[in-house]
Amino acid sequence: METIIRKIDKNQINQEVIEEAGNVLKQGGLVAFPTETVYGLGADALKEEAAKKTYAAKGRPSDNPLIVHIADYEDLKKVAVNIPPETDALAAHFWPGPLTMIFEKSESVPYGTTGGLDTVAVRMPSDPIAAALIRAAGGFVSAPSANTSGRPSPTTAEHVRVDLEGKIDMILDGGAVDIGLESTILDMTVEPPMILRPGAITADMFEEVIGPVGVDETLVNSESKQAPKAPGMKYRHYAPKAKMMIVEGNIREEILAIRQLAYAAHREGKEVGIIATGETVQFYNYGIVKNIGTRENENTIARNLYRVLREFDEEDVDLIYSESFAMNGIGKAIMNRLEKAAGHMHLQATEITKKQKYRRVIFVSEADSAVGPMAAELLCHQDLEQEYIIESGGLVVLFPEPVNQKAEAIMKSAQMTLENHVSKQFDGSNLQGDTLVLTLNETIKNKVLSDYENVKNVYTINEFVGVSEELPNPYGKPLTAYGECFEILTGLIDKLADKLNSYAKGEE
Repeated sequence: METIIRKIDKNQINQEVIEEAGNVLKQGGLVAFPTETVYGLGADALKEEAAKKTYAAKGRPSDNPLIVHIADYEDLKKVAVNIPPETDALAAHFWPGPLTMIFEKSESVPYGTTGGLDTVAVRMPSDPIAAALIRAAGGFVSAPSANTSGRPSPTTAEHVRVDLEGKIDMILDGGAVDIGLESTILDMTVEPPMILRPGAITADMFEEVIGPVGVDETLVNSESKQAPKAPGMKYRHYAPKAKMMIVEGNIREEILAIRQLAYAAHREGKEVGIIATGETVQFYNYGIVKNIGTRENENTIARNLYRVLREFDEEDVDLIYSESFAMNGIGKAIMNRLEKAAGHMHLQATEITKKQKYRRVIFVSEADSAVGPMAAELLCHQDLEQEYIIESGGLVVLFPEPVNQKAEAIMKSAQMTLENHVSKQFDGSNLQGDTLVLTLNETIKNKVLSDYENVKNVYTINEFVGVSEELPNPYGKPLTAYGECFEILTGLIDKLADKLNSYAKGEE
């Protein structure tokens, strides 16, 4: 089958294209089209055979009901019966828009459309292209998301093309969608009405219109034998190709845990995808990091979620780790989709972070111009099993200055460099408990402990690695003294790396 792709502008709708697409639907064909939520795969909702084609094209289980889309409120009565009185208020506030309501079905709706249920899911989309197509097709268009079943929902026509080209008759390319997550589903056949799938319209918004609504917190899991009452309840949905896990904790714990996991995967040669936000993306050093949006405006996260999951598919990552999001407002819908995509696989951040004793190592010297920076650079070149922030600082740094030239000469002879180093003042006032402070000698250690009473984990390098020989100070001496210091320092750093790696293995 050749799939026709037609560009269409929602601000200046080409009626000829709409009529062409409408005729395809009237003849029993399939047309993908944009809505404000995601792209839908349209078929004639009142034809049993059209429903069968939809299930076949998507590879969708036939007990997973389709949503009937209408363009005029009066048409609801043609597909639903025993409509509750509060429906009028809900429709007045939220239709057209991202709300699907479930009613008892009328005889005109075939069981193929409803997945064998006596109920029907109905929505009135606000996208003008969708509304025009529904009217051109006769007023009743069934439309699940226009993707291969189980994959991330499409938010652009290109996403549809990748999944369904050659399987459907036509794609209307109206650009990127506005919301990016599927509609809220509200079951109107129970009292009070119950949210079966969270979306852009939240429980608080419903409560302002009709009073309290129920929320199905459990949903039907993948092992259930019960037929799903609404799309997306039973089967794994929105899933990328890679194994995906949600890391949960406070934001700092999540970042640290994901950094730990990404570094471990990197050492194993695996490509990792990380779902981060504008506030956190800067903190990750390994993996393919995606800025999904900002926590200050979670609508941006909703809009980008499926795009990011599809990009990870294109980049062929092996694993995906995602931060978690607040379970209120649209955040509840975001987490619902993430949990579906991850197959409800969660990792507790604290269970991961407790496996790493130190995350930051600071070498403290007098002026941060020679041995301290040398130690930091040597540790950076070690094969460390966990990721560390490695740096140096001085007790007395009057102004930033480059490294001592003799120290740089020695480092270059070992194929390392400190040419970008600038000395900085050590500040122990706000150190976290996972910071290891290593001083060059006992005098500096005592000064640190005296100046910063709350600083923990302060040792001389020799003390920490269990070596009695003191590290010589080459300052003011010839180049050979720096070379001798370098040799001793190299041995100490080797032992330091071994000790840090033993912590990683749980041996200490």
